Amino acid sequence: MTPQEMLAKLKIMTGKTDETMLSIYLDQAAAAIIEKAYPFRNDVTEVPGKYQMRQLEITTYLVGKVGAEGQTVHNENGINRSYESGSIPRSMLRGITPEAKVPIVLIDTVNINIGGQSDENP
Repeated sequence: MTPQEMLAKLKIMTGKTDETMLSIYLDQAAAAIIEKAYPFRNDVTEVPGKYQMRQLEITTYLVGKVGAEGQTVHNENGINRSYESGSIPRSMLRGITPEAKVPIVLIDTVNINIGGQSDENP
């Protein structure tokens, strides 16, 4: 999805039209997803396609909290609000699988010493 397509969808999902604000929240959601998906890398800057809808969901959540950031409990006229965390709830990041790779270890086979003998003197 292009950034413009994401903004268009967000406008529909949130009812907001301020593209600057929506872009900031999109960036915040992207940073959280990238940090969760690639915890040991700092060279990833794009949200993978499979997480773009999750990025929209998180952004919609963040936009919905504007004006009530960090709220833990709010009761008014029978409406009760509380937030799982001050930022993005863990449950929204739960489906993002961190990338893991097996480290490659290179062995210097020329100098392996087995049984007290070296490769140089068989």
